Amino acid sequence: MLESRLEARKIRVLVIDDSAIVRKILSETLTSEGDIEVVGTAPDPIIALEKIKRLKPDVLTLDIEMPRMDGLTFLKQLMQTQPMPVILISSLVQSSVDIALEALRCGAVDVLAKPSGPYSVGELRATVSARIRAAARAKLQKSIPAEPTRLVAPVHAKPVNPNRLIAIGASTGGTEAIARMLAQLPAEVPPILITQHIPPMFSRSFAGRLDKSCRMDVREAVDGDVPRPGLALVAPGGFHMVLEGAGTGFRIKIKDGPLVCYQRPSVDVLFTSVAMVAGAKAVGVMLTGMGNDGAQGMKRMKDRGCYNIAQDEASCVIFGMPREAIRAGAVDQTLPLDRIAAAVMNACANEHPSIASPHRTV
Repeated sequence: MLESRLEARKIRVLVIDDSAIVRKILSETLTSEGDIEVVGTAPDPIIALEKIKRLKPDVLTLDIEMPRMDGLTFLKQLMQTQPMPVILISSLVQSSVDIALEALRCGAVDVLAKPSGPYSVGELRATVSARIRAAARAKLQKSIPAEPTRLVAPVHAKPVNPNRLIAIGASTGGTEAIARMLAQLPAEVPPILITQHIPPMFSRSFAGRLDKSCRMDVREAVDGDVPRPGLALVAPGGFHMVLEGAGTGFRIKIKDGPLVCYQRPSVDVLFTSVAMVAGAKAVGVMLTGMGNDGAQGMKRMKDRGCYNIAQDEASCVIFGMPREAIRAGAVDQTLPLDRIAAAVMNACANEHPSIASPHRTV
């Protein structure tokens, strides 16, 4: 119903930012797209509240640090009274990064880095329109979730095969999906590698938040890291993460390089390396996200004997990446988010989980 209405008219966007330059850049970029209309701009949330009532936008872009009311306070009020898709435009300073991650937990759909120079302006222009389209179709959470803690009961499973490795890919909506999934896993989990589409600087804070809410250790990956049981490594924003062989074990390579599927870090890059190096030892997980990044890499994983799980449409913020992986024939099992952790642990307990059964939806 929502998609058919949006296809019948342009997506209406309200830009909220105290910077006149950013408002101009976003407005010009979005109005150049045939299916997007900037219906208004606002220099602060107070003015935005009045314009939301009058202009009825489909999507908001929201700055974090603004006069009269900060972006996080505004977002929390909005989600309680008039929920709608919100994309954060955040500067790359630590205080804004931490607030932006909290805003994602409280219901914001996505986050982009605020332009700070000619190169970053180009990066923003290359991605913001696609993010607006995805946000317009996003499923909004009905309430602000409680902060996950280490007291979340872990899933129960047979003792895991110590040679297993878990690879996770996600994009839009993924920061909270990953947090919820990892909070259910026990401390004695096999090594975990995570590629989440996220701007530079955000990944370190994201890993730090996960570390506080999970039983295993979680940190941003660095070049030369050795995956080990009880450790989850998050790809750094702006760089690809690759799994390499190292004697009888593995190590992590962090590298620059071109965007893959318009992304860096790319899920395809991680999943392809896992397929080539870990083979049937790995378990793949595709969580919520827009686009098709990771679909071909996950297919390579399946072809090498990996067992792959995708998040189902009902629990996804955006069903793009899981849907494309399913279409590629890369997925063994499709599950609601709250059942994926148990399925991962069961797969890690089996010698050859990929032989268990063909793709099925539960």
